Formats: sequence, structure tokens, C-alpha cells
Amino acid sequence: MKSKIPLIAIIGRPNVGKSTLFNRIVERRKAIVDDLAGVTRDRLCADASFRGKAFQLMDTGGLEPTKNEGMLGLVKRQSELAIAEADAIIFLMDGRAGLTPTDREIMNLVRGNPKPIFVAVNKIDIPAKETLVADFCALGVDTLYPVSAEHGLGVDDLLEDIYPLITKHDEDFDGADDGIPQIAIGRPNVGKSALINTIAREDRMVVSDVPGTTRDSIDTLVTYYKKSYRFIDTAGIRRRGSIDRGVERYSVLRALKSLGRADIAILVLDSIEGPTEQDTKIAGLALRMGRAMILMINKWDLQEPGADARKAYRQNLHRQMPFLQWAPFLFGSGMKPKTTPLVFKLIDEVMEKYSQRVSTGRLNRFFQELIEKTPPPATKGRRATASFMTQVSVKPPTFVLFTGNPKAFGATYIRFLENRIREEWGFDGTPVRIRIKSKGKS
Repeated sequence: MKSKIPLIAIIGRPNVGKSTLFNRIVERRKAIVDDLAGVTRDRLCADASFRGKAFQLMDTGGLEPTKNEGMLGLVKRQSELAIAEADAIIFLMDGRAGLTPTDREIMNLVRGNPKPIFVAVNKIDIPAKETLVADFCALGVDTLYPVSAEHGLGVDDLLEDIYPLITKHDEDFDGADDGIPQIAIGRPNVGKSALINTIAREDRMVVSDVPGTTRDSIDTLVTYYKKSYRFIDTAGIRRRGSIDRGVERYSVLRALKSLGRADIAILVLDSIEGPTEQDTKIAGLALRMGRAMILMINKWDLQEPGADARKAYRQNLHRQMPFLQWAPFLFGSGMKPKTTPLVFKLIDEVMEKYSQRVSTGRLNRFFQELIEKTPPPATKGRRATASFMTQVSVKPPTFVLFTGNPKAFGATYIRFLENRIREEWGFDGTPVRIRIKSKGKS
């Protein structure tokens, strides 16, 4: 989807420092950087600004024009999509390695493109190495930009020449986003990226049957019937013992951070394999973070048909995850477009409940009637006395009950109270938190 502010893509062959330049410009470590070639596979976007003007920067997987098969072919496809989508292109090469045949092929690929192209030579970190740039004059480019992405040298000169393009879009950067944050998260290789591709109606992610394809957390802004939604495709969270040091560890940490900034967690489950212990752990993590949740049962089209199949699946999942009785189910396929309206319908419904607020007056009338009919058990001969109940926050809905005898409201009664609140006001798809406090204490 086109942004209202200019989009600048960084392209080049693998391991020339694209992600390092990306991190340097956005001024934070968002892209994963490693000496291993091919670490960046998907297109990764972030907001950036220069001299008070906003733009979006896109990092891409390494582009090798002759590679058309396997993962390298998928990465090439993402780079080609980035070239088509971007308003301007930074073509980055490795000054230490010199001009390579692949660099020449990439130059030929973009030469006929009408979009502005800024050709930069990386790893020029001392003046003596500027002589290395001469090798790249063979490309016939009017201006070459010697830079050191790692140390920041020459990057401002590059951005100064890009600046006139940025100023054509007179929007001061404020980082605002009107979209509703979402997150699709699950174990590796359960179809998260395919689901987002279907929703976004484009190949926004690399989709592969190789587990762990998604390493960075990717944001995709989608408009559906004039409403905006932000989907975050994350690196799949693995069991602790399965996490390799280095890149994989950073991926898991970033997935957890992405979950922390989401409103709704779409837990994508594999209907063929069924729910696993790791799915339960991920769901528990989302619950502790207070995230609303949708249970997406993926690949349902591959199941044996039967009227009782969905009921049986629900029952089995509720046995494994009894703490998610309130989470709605979506049976579908991330590869099928007909799943899209179902996803958005559930998101809207869950988001409404996640943000729902009950007035103190209605809440207390409900609570007083409830406690008269079903009072909590007495403790040491003392009956519970309640002063009042109020909702103190949303996302998730959080209630505080002030009482003179907090010990009377044990875990069993709190669960009972939560269930009655859900019966009265719904709150489907969202956790509900109830806190008990003594009278006079804030």
C-alpha cells in the first residue's frame, strides 16, 4: 500500500551493509545485522526523518538477479517489489569488495527505471579508502556517494541530496499512525505470513515452507472499507531450547516486543498438527501482557468435513487452554481470500470489546444485585462488605472493587465475578482484570 510520505528503498546484493545503513538512518536498531549473508529476507519498513521532514525507509533482502530458485529467488522477488513500490532507490555496494558482476547486473536492472536512483559505495570509513570509489565509476553514474554505514560517514551527504525529494511531500514527521495495531503470532511455519499476504492482497512477505522464514517483525498497513489496520508479522517464537544464539535470539526478542505493542494477538494454529505446548505458552504470554486474542485455526480447508469437527476442535483446545474460554475462534485458511472479511469482522468486534467502558453507575447497580444474590463466603465470621466498583482502564478492561474485607474475595469468587461481568457486557476476545483493594486505599 502506498504511503502518503515518500518511500525510499535500499537495494543491493547480499551482505553489502544495507541493514546497517537502514539502522543508521532510522536511528535505532530495527533491522537485524549479522555478518552472515542473506539475513534480511523480507522488506522491512520504518518511519524516518531528515531535517524535520518525514519519509519511510525500506530495507530489502539481497538482490541477486540470476537467482530465481529457492530462498534467494524469493528474496529477489521482494527486492523487485520494493523497486516497484518505492519513490526513490538507494543502490548500495561494498567498497572493500570492489565492483562485482552482480553489482553491474543490478545497475542494469534499475538503469531504465524512471525513479530517482542514488548509488552509494559502503565501507569507506577513512579518507584513504575513497580511492576505492574510483572502481565504481565504470557504472557510468554521474554521482557516487562514499559512505560508512557503520560509522555514519557520508550518510548526511547522501540524505542532503535525497532531501529535495522528501520536501515535495510537506508533512512534518510526528510518528502518528491512525491504524489499529494487530499482531499475527504463533509457532514457526504455521502460515502467519501467508495470512497477511492474503489480507494485504499482495506479496508483502516472503512466504516459504522453510521454518523460521520471517526473522524481522514486519508492519503492514491495510485499509479495508475505509478503516485502517496495522498487522505485525513476527518471527515465530520458538521453545527456549530451540533458539540459536545470534540472529534467532534477536528475532525472538523482537517478536516479544511486537506482541507488547499490539492490541490484538491473532494466535495462528495449525489445524493439521493441532495445538501444541508451545502454542499454550505463547497464548499465556499474550494473556499476561493483557492482549486481546483471536484463535485463527489455519489450514481448515485441509480437514475432513464434518458438522462436529469445529465443536470437537474447540473442546480439545479449551482443555489445553482453559484460560482462553473467552477467545473467539476463526476457522479458515490463510491462503483463501474468503477468509479476509471474517478476519476483519472479528478484529472489529474484539477491538470494540477491548476498548469498552462500563459506567460506574451501571457497574455498581449490577454488582450490588449480584452480591445480594450470591455473596462471597464469610472469613472468620466476617461478611464481605463492598463499598463500590469502578472500571479504571481499557485495553484490557480493568476493574477495581473497594471493600472493607479484601480477603473475602478469593480467586474463586473473582472468577465468578468475571464470568458474570462477561455475561452482562460481553467482553468477547479480551481479558478482564479485577483488582480488590481495601477501602480508603488507592
